[in-house]
Amino acid sequence: MAKGLLERLSEGVVLGDGGYIIELEQRGYVVTGAFTPELAVTHPSAIAELHREMRNCGSEALQVMAFYGSREKLATVGFADRTIEINQAATRIAREAAGDDLLVAGDLSTTWKWKAGDAESERLVTEMFDEQLEAQAGVDFFIGELFFSLGEALLCLDRLKKNTSVPAMITMSFRADNVSEDGYTVAECTRRLDAAGADVIGLNCMNDPERMYPHVEEMRSAFDGYLAAQPVAFRCTDETPWFTGLPSFPDRLEPTQLTRYEMGEFAARAKDMGVNYVGGCCGSKPTHIREMAKALGKLDDEGRWQAKPDSPMSETEQHWERRRQARRE
Repeated sequence: MAKGLLERLSEGVVLGDGGYIIELEQRGYVVTGAFTPELAVTHPSAIAELHREMRNCGSEALQVMAFYGSREKLATVGFADRTIEINQAATRIAREAAGDDLLVAGDLSTTWKWKAGDAESERLVTEMFDEQLEAQAGVDFFIGELFFSLGEALLCLDRLKKNTSVPAMITMSFRADNVSEDGYTVAECTRRLDAAGADVIGLNCMNDPERMYPHVEEMRSAFDGYLAAQPVAFRCTDETPWFTGLPSFPDRLEPTQLTRYEMGEFAARAKDMGVNYVGGCCGSKPTHIREMAKALGKLDDEGRWQAKPDSPMSETEQHWERRRQARRE
């Protein structure tokens, strides 16, 4: 039997995958706006191919492409009545791509229906989480992601603990500062989630690596459990440290794309900071994941190509040979 998430984390850093929904929009499959996962039934091969690319580039876990897959969010694009089908299909696609050696992470995300102290809101969000959990049966662990409010994150964790027996990862998201929408600092969110039994606690989306590092430091100092970090691969600014607040979002992001080497640098630095689960969010392509895998010592490109004496060499080959020689010197 393949090792589970917690066993792998006990042995070293685990590399997750990158972002899906914006990458699929840039490939022409998703209409900019709702960013919902109906592709699982309308274009399943597109998701399957991206999973395979992530796997090929070194990912050790593939996340079910069910982001914004709750009934209320799918209703905005006319797919509410296919919620279960979409979540089941997305889970099957990920499992087939993962094979026997990669982990599959189920996916729950912010519902945009949470209201603190509102009993009707809690009932509705609970029902939506439970529906997705049932439809994603058979995954190796779950990731509850993109929570701006600690209250919704805690409710997600509660449903995971009551309805599943697999590890639960909860990742918070922050925009302009280190305070959640319901008034808790990064450290306070971390301690509350830890006390509630989260197996992995972390950060995802919104911030690029540079603006996520302070949150990573605060979270790491708040507890000694397993820590996750999955930044976006789009360059933010000190004035606007979250990428959805930039004027380039959502359809002019290409000029702000980070290079593969910048994401590789993030992976190495995150490991040094004590991050246990490293991955990428929006904008993180397979090439970013490959460089992150290399930075973590999980993938070695040396030996795939070597210069041969008297062999014709392209400009690209000459460039890489110069870089290899420079490293040796």
